[in-house]
Amino acid sequence: MTGTLIAPVIPSPAAAAGRAARAPAAARTLPLAVPPALSRPPALPQDVVYGLARVDRSGRVADRTVTGALGWRGGDRLTLTAEAGVVVIRRDSSGLVTLPPRSCVPIPAALRHRCGLLPETRSCWQPGRPRTR
Repeated sequence: MTGTLIAPVIPSPAAAAGRAARAPAAARTLPLAVPPALSRPPALPQDVVYGLARVDRSGRVADRTVTGALGWRGGDRLTLTAEAGVVVIRRDSSGLVTLPPRSCVPIPAALRHRCGLLPETRSCWQPGRPRTR
């Protein structure tokens, strides 16, 4: 199937020189959100503890700050579950994982893979309050 070629439309330099030069458009900035004025910062509970730790090659996380704040000791039994991509760890007398004496929390491979915790992944630990039912 052959047809006639259409010539490209390229303005000549003489035609471009004949046009009046336009001033560049003024840059506009977008309005920024302004937070409401606070007379004082919001109050936080005094017992909030955060810990930052890395998952080692064996899937253990050593964060003695959080385990100490929770009162966990070596030999405690733990239940580990995944909820919405987050590993949830609870002390449970019938748990399948035992906290070693060094207080490093071993996370089973299935949970690490489900939540995307690779070796050397930094993780934030925040103890929660027990849910009331």
